Amino acid sequence: MKRMTRVAGLAAAAALVLAACGSAPEENDGGTATAGGGGEGGTDYTACMVSDEGGFDDASFNQSGFEGLTQAESELGIQVRTAESTDPGQYTANVDSMVQEGCDLIIGVGFALEDAIQAAAEANTDLSFALVDSAFSAPDFSPVTLDNAKPLLFNTQEAAYLAGYLAAGQSQSKTLATYGGMPFPSVTIFMDGFADGAARYAEDTGTAVTVLGWDKAAQNGSMTGNFSDTEAGRTTTEQFIASGADVILPVAGPVGAGSLNAASQNEGVSVIWVDSDGYLQPSNEQYKSLILTSVMKQIGTAVFDTIAAAVDGDFSADPYVGTLENGGVDLAPLHDFEGKVDAELVATVDQLREQIISGELVVESPSATPVE
Repeated sequence: MKRMTRVAGLAAAAALVLAACGSAPEENDGGTATAGGGGEGGTDYTACMVSDEGGFDDASFNQSGFEGLTQAESELGIQVRTAESTDPGQYTANVDSMVQEGCDLIIGVGFALEDAIQAAAEANTDLSFALVDSAFSAPDFSPVTLDNAKPLLFNTQEAAYLAGYLAAGQSQSKTLATYGGMPFPSVTIFMDGFADGAARYAEDTGTAVTVLGWDKAAQNGSMTGNFSDTEAGRTTTEQFIASGADVILPVAGPVGAGSLNAASQNEGVSVIWVDSDGYLQPSNEQYKSLILTSVMKQIGTAVFDTIAAAVDGDFSADPYVGTLENGGVDLAPLHDFEGKVDAELVATVDQLREQIISGELVVESPSATPVE
């Protein structure tokens, strides 16, 4: 598997985190699940989805993708089927099961499904496919374009830049930290933007700011090695806190729950969630007051729009790229931190947002997708 091989080569720089909750389809034996749809006035179009190991209740990107699928079921009257993975070893079998179920469009949620989705797309050119958080590539990692497979990508470095600036301004210790699950581009892109945003705050204010856990220039840092070990997330965060960090950005899906747990044991420490608005996730209810903001990807919207276009006969393999400009990425509201963050800092973050949208400020990352 080329993607796993690539990650194994990159992972030498790493160590630790992950967790979750929410509502998902009812599981059948073998880790798969199905959900019917279509009712009166519906269509015979069937859209299907395969989760990565986090499952559809991860309070992160799998859950967001599933919400887009169920929205399509409700609003478009289509049939839907799902296969919920609990282990990476299930990806190929789960994608193949969706092919056998007669799905018209099969969506893989997460970069880890690249190999399985690409292989299925190449073998089933009469079906349509989409992949969240990754493009397609050859064994040498050169880009590959498939006429029947659409990448759903997000330039999260833009929103993460705003989060880094906000975190640096809010931090009392002026020491921040970030870590990832594995060094996939869709993980490190958050960390790139976060580090650059913190650096911009330091430049603007003449204040020294330290970001633990990520070296953008070297493209390496702290990783838990998976997207399921919440205990690793907790211990990694405790190590950062011991080193003085008081704002933590975990980029490991549900593993971030481990960071919230660690933050709850240390006064003055807050967490920035990723992918969805973590404050609104039922699984984070106990710790939501510790969430400063969230760097959001509107995965549900991208999934719904892709399905809607396909149902209308307008499926395109052209990549979807979420940006601040088109609303595909954004910062969540401050929620409980509203009024606790200096108004001047909030105003500056808003100004930076407008500069990014206008093109005056370009946030760079080797993992970003070029847009015209």
